[in-house]
Amino acid sequence: MAEHDLQLVARRIRSFPDFPIPGVLFRDISPLLKDPDSFRASIRLLAGHLKTTHGGKIDYIAGLDSRGFLFGPSLAQELGLGCVLIRKRGKLPGPTVSASYALEYGKAELEIQKDALEPGQKVVVVDDLLATGGTMRAACELLGQLRAEVLECVSLVELTSLKGREKLGAVPFFSLLQYE
Repeated sequence: MAEHDLQLVARRIRSFPDFPIPGVLFRDISPLLKDPDSFRASIRLLAGHLKTTHGGKIDYIAGLDSRGFLFGPSLAQELGLGCVLIRKRGKLPGPTVSASYALEYGKAELEIQKDALEPGQKVVVVDDLLATGGTMRAACELLGQLRAEVLECVSLVELTSLKGREKLGAVPFFSLLQYE
């Protein structure tokens, strides 16, 4: 079942050379989102990994702005958990905490509401893709400010040549599909 699901997911990731700039091979998840069987398979696979790895020790899934929002709530529902949102600066109401991270062209900030989590709650961070790791690392730092425990970061796709998982330090990382 898992191998069949993984093939179903892999067939729905398409590549666009030289997008958004020359030399970049863009991995597009749009076909996966169009196909309910493939999307369900991706959620089943991620949930299966988390159940095996963490059992019932996860309190919340944290979805990263913006494509992590597509996977976070579905994954949380599959696991019977709630989902908290980590957004780009200025998108959340109420008191927030923030963490900045470097981009190729400058810097950006992520925020979470101050009351999203209690100290000691265990969280798994989810996004669609891990590239350089800056966003996911900032999310982990942000959760640390709330004194939450990041059990793991997960994504659908990992671009291994960019070595993003190295930026996560001691935080475990898991991806369904790896591409150079």
